[in-house]
Amino acid sequence: MTQPFQKWTILPHGKLVQIDENILTVVGEIHMPLMDLPRRMTVVRLRDASLVIFSAIALDEDEMSALEAYGRPAYLIVPSDKHRLDAKTWKDRYPEIQVVAPEGARAKVSEAVPVDTVTPRFDDQSLQFVTVPGTRGREAALVVRTPNGTTLVLNDVVGNIRDAAGFGGWLLHLAGFAGEEAQIPAVVKMAVIEDKKALRTQLLQWAEIDALVRVLVSHGSPIEENPRQVLRELAESLT
Repeated sequence: MTQPFQKWTILPHGKLVQIDENILTVVGEIHMPLMDLPRRMTVVRLRDASLVIFSAIALDEDEMSALEAYGRPAYLIVPSDKHRLDAKTWKDRYPEIQVVAPEGARAKVSEAVPVDTVTPRFDDQSLQFVTVPGTRGREAALVVRTPNGTTLVLNDVVGNIRDAAGFGGWLLHLAGFAGEEAQIPAVVKMAVIEDKKALRTQLLQWAEIDALVRVLVSHGSPIEENPRQVLRELAESLT
């Protein structure tokens, strides 16, 4: 795994896209020895115009200017100990930002950047931080409510890479991050999930959200076609 950056390092990425009211997302890419891994950052704007950054990516100055025009970066969520790559440099750029990590990832994340809290208080009912049950406390998620519906933001617990090709694509398929449908990656099942029943229960609870319009994942495409049914199928894959 690539070591956390010590200075602002811009890797290939696209443009920030608004996918719902008060939600931006951008997709970047990490070049690894055997593959190129797509990765996603999600930005949620709270009612006071402060921003919650989920799985940070260092962007070029044009995109950072666009982000800063959108709001003030106030919370930096490092959703697992595998997503520390840009955490230090974001904290260096925004010293007042509050660093958040799930309890089970706190120790590893703290090796890259001090963690301020594992239970953030956003003072905004539109946003809920969740430490995903059954993952040894190592995975975080967000539930974001807007007038248009609810968006569930997940990290590594679901993969949905659809365009993986070549040898690197084969490896991503083998790991379970890529395929013809969303899935819980095999490597996550082995290394992170300790209680399948607890995770299954949580997925089914999320599937009961009537207003759910999409699921965003850190690696892969948004799940926007019948996301509630997709969550049910993911839950059943754990039985």
